[in-house]
Amino acid sequence: MKLLETLEKTLKKEPNFITDNGELKKWIIINKAQNYDEELIGLLLEEKELKEKFFLKVKGITVFNQSLFIQFLEQKNYLNDSYTQYKNKVGLTIDGKYLKQRNEVALVWPFKDCILEGGQSKEEQKKEEIFFNEILAQDEITQLLEPKVITNAKRYTAVGEKPLNSINRNEKGVITDNLIIKGNNLLALYSLKNKYSGKVKLIYIDPPYNTGGDKNIFSYNNTFNHSSWLTFMKNRLEIASSFLSIDGFIVIAIDHCELFYLGALADEIFGRDNRIAVITVVHNPKGRNQAKFFSENSEYMLVYAKDISHASFNQVAIDDEVLATFELEDENGKYRYEKYIRARTVWSRQNRPKNWYPIYVSKDLKTITTEYHKNYYELFPVTSQGEFAWKNIKETFEELNTGDYFKAELENDKVILYHKYYEQQVLKNVWTDKKYQSEFNGTNLLKKLIGQNNFSYPKSLYAVVDVIKIMTKPGDIVMDFFGGSGTTFHAILEVNKDCEVKRNFIIVEQLKEHLDVILKRTNKLITNLDEEIVYIELKKYNETFIEQIEKAKDTNSLLKIWVEMKNRSFLNYNVDIKKQDEHIEDFQKLTLKQQKILLCELLDKNQLYVNLSSMNDKDFSCTDEEKRITKDFYGIKE
Repeated sequence: MKLLETLEKTLKKEPNFITDNGELKKWIIINKAQNYDEELIGLLLEEKELKEKFFLKVKGITVFNQSLFIQFLEQKNYLNDSYTQYKNKVGLTIDGKYLKQRNEVALVWPFKDCILEGGQSKEEQKKEEIFFNEILAQDEITQLLEPKVITNAKRYTAVGEKPLNSINRNEKGVITDNLIIKGNNLLALYSLKNKYSGKVKLIYIDPPYNTGGDKNIFSYNNTFNHSSWLTFMKNRLEIASSFLSIDGFIVIAIDHCELFYLGALADEIFGRDNRIAVITVVHNPKGRNQAKFFSENSEYMLVYAKDISHASFNQVAIDDEVLATFELEDENGKYRYEKYIRARTVWSRQNRPKNWYPIYVSKDLKTITTEYHKNYYELFPVTSQGEFAWKNIKETFEELNTGDYFKAELENDKVILYHKYYEQQVLKNVWTDKKYQSEFNGTNLLKKLIGQNNFSYPKSLYAVVDVIKIMTKPGDIVMDFFGGSGTTFHAILEVNKDCEVKRNFIIVEQLKEHLDVILKRTNKLITNLDEEIVYIELKKYNETFIEQIEKAKDTNSLLKIWVEMKNRSFLNYNVDIKKQDEHIEDFQKLTLKQQKILLCELLDKNQLYVNLSSMNDKDFSCTDEEKRITKDFYGIKE
């Protein structure tokens, strides 16, 4: 016992080894020992008693007896908090080693819904983050990312909800239905990959910002460990990249908390050369009254191209004042007439000699040509400030000179040449228009549309509308796998109002409270539109138990869930149910949080949702209707 007391006292000198409750983090200490950490070994060498116990002398050199030290901690159950002690009795081992002892790179399915890729950084070691993340060794990942079975499918139309009889496709077999998908977004993306790879023109996402604030003010977990959040985003952005067409774009909304790190991550995934802009959006001009330093009134959008050499923006105007100047319209779009002369110093006759040539206009102003006519007006690009240039060289002028592209007017006894200037605008990287204010065109707009709801901080509809106008054309596909309140599909419907050929969308969302908002919004929006929306869900299996565990309020509720898990769930192959039940009293001594985490760890994460490959397995009880629509969705022939 004296040795134990000395060891505890020594290890507690290092703050990173201590939990918020003052207990030693055994899992961290063992990890340190396995990696011959200098910090740990240095502490042990400070105490004579520990040095004699855990070190050997080999030819005059002091050597750390790693196996003895770990054995001392594990087999003697020293430094065991109640959670670790109980967990070791359950028998969660692979090849005789506990999961926490396995050091290979691991795919992780955390308790808070993201995938990690192993590792214990300094930052991670300062927190009890390991209790939020269940580590699955790579050789256990077998079916996690397979396509999933589809269930609860329906079609929303202007006249109401209908059964989904079939999926609509174009002549190339690409799904042309608008989709709203309920399910984990990472697994949904992998389910969609084969059907939509290289076919999405724009991905717009508004992920959790990871502000570190009160997680209760935002429906998504907004208090991730920093490295966890980055890996959460990394896994989703990597698969998202495969969806973009060669001329496609991705736009990611974010605030300052993770801006730099997300930018570096996105540079790695999409390529630094493909980064187009970081747009500042002034969404809250009033700012935050309680700010200690600067009052934040803006957010950001990271804009990347799939391949910048193939990417181009549409010629559109997004500022209302600019847009209002394009009062005329023809088959090519909205336009206004502008003077054909470019009266700027850099466009002088000397600098642009090819843009200096005569243009002839008939006396009735109806004929405009570069061919000489004796009785025509002869025009050169001259003003009172000097000799300048026409906007195009002669050959281009002649190509454009059809129909009413040019017109001439007599002003103060002088003929002025005008040309059609189609809708366009020099786009700025700071958006300040009041239409981008999230309070009025996000929160209040949503409330007016569907009534009182609990969704916090929806984006301004018009910020997304303008992104869609700039980066997509009719017939394109737009994806948002953080569906939230449905702002993205609302924006697409708004832009589609003026288009004969519609843009299609794919929206993915997992949280029920968000789906409730999205579906209410759907019913309101399509009532007067010639649009339909297909709603589908990924068929849950073990995910159902995880949701029940998360919602449980007490131990009795968890024990009932455990009984159901034994009867109906797929447990990890190495779980000893008999031992679990034998030590149920130890389970009851754990905190509610520890109980929840332990039960989640017992579930096989490969079976969170029903895999397509298991559709005909009787254990998953897929109905004939689910089989029918799943085959239709994936294009599986009978």
